Amino acid sequence: MTEDHYLTTDEAVDYLQINHRTMYRLLKKGQIPAFRVGRQWRFRLRDIDAWVAARRRAGRVLTDRVRVLVVDDDPVVSRYIGESLSKGEYDVDFVDSGPGALDRLRETEYDLVFTDLKMPGMDGLSMIREARRRAFDLPIVIVTGQSTEASAIEAINLGVAGYLLKPFTTQRVLAVAARALGVQQEVST
Repeated sequence: MTEDHYLTTDEAVDYLQINHRTMYRLLKKGQIPAFRVGRQWRFRLRDIDAWVAARRRAGRVLTDRVRVLVVDDDPVVSRYIGESLSKGEYDVDFVDSGPGALDRLRETEYDLVFTDLKMPGMDGLSMIREARRRAFDLPIVIVTGQSTEASAIEAINLGVAGYLLKPFTTQRVLAVAARALGVQQEVST
């Protein structure tokens, strides 16, 4: 009988060569094999090796960067949000419609979505409703210049992670993203 080897969180981070933010994101989503011992996480080495091998076979790699999808029909707003997120070392993709967002969510794994509330065709709330029906359970931030009480209540009922009200700054975009992901925002000096 062989003895199992277990890793602490710090040891698993070193073993996988990722940062703590990525590890906690994987833990929060339940995407990495782990179990709790008291308040600490533990990782069985053979489970981690099997998990890494399965990801490689599926063509998925571990990355320290958070993937964000920005959904907005206004290219100026999309570009500003994207540039702001890039300063926070997020990987950002763009689509200009709700149906485009749903297609992209089927094709690519994202950690966070920023979506405009008002878009032609399918608005942000309709896109969120459809995404939730399709089991895309990820943090979503609504971007809007004007919000009604009814849309705010519906957004809360749909489980949005936050609001980004126009006009906004780069710092505000980064703060809302960090809060939606449940991570501490790193402060640059």
